[in-house]
Amino acid sequence: MTAAPNSSLRERKKRRTRQALIDTALELFTRRGFGGVTLDELCEEVEVSKRTFFRTFTSKEDVAMAPDQDLWRAFLEELETAEPDGLPVVELGRDALLAALERMDDEGWARRMLLSRRLAERTPSMGAHGLQFCEATTQEALAILHRRFGLGAPGDLRPRLAVDMLVAAFHGALASWVARADGADAAVGAARTEPPTAGELADRLREAVAALPASLALTAASG
Repeated sequence: MTAAPNSSLRERKKRRTRQALIDTALELFTRRGFGGVTLDELCEEVEVSKRTFFRTFTSKEDVAMAPDQDLWRAFLEELETAEPDGLPVVELGRDALLAALERMDDEGWARRMLLSRRLAERTPSMGAHGLQFCEATTQEALAILHRRFGLGAPGDLRPRLAVDMLVAAFHGALASWVARADGADAAVGAARTEPPTAGELADRLREAVAALPASLALTAASG
């Protein structure tokens, strides 16, 4: 009868340790540069062993990109239980991603996501790690679409293209969200003093997905 409380306590401790590693890593990497912080220094700062670190993350890149990866893991969970209701796959994916963003309700998530994206922009190894994670997530999404909805017959490119368009829309929304947070968006003007929110990122995602049909029809006029 005491196993459940003990298990719950262990899980809470694991979550606290994981969060401390993410927060500390992002703070140190931002202040000293990604290459300026060793794994030993990170573990010492959080007061955990490297063994504990590797039970949670695979590398410095993995911990630095945790906010982004947490979002997409939540997306896969939402997609697994989504009800299609006749929606196009891109819109089904959009709704699953919006539901995942709603789950990022910790007020610190948006700040961590912003720090992570800024680091990724100037850290090639994080970019490479992100590409690998993106492809793995895409494959998992395609597997869900095939298993639950029968989509993805051999030679049918449509499911892959639909998922790729959703990912592209998110990346566009994310870039706009980061630029606005940095005060670089001309429509905003002066730099903001308040941090960005997950809700604002969701709004940008809705706008990006809504713009997909027009972007596919966009034509280039000759000079």
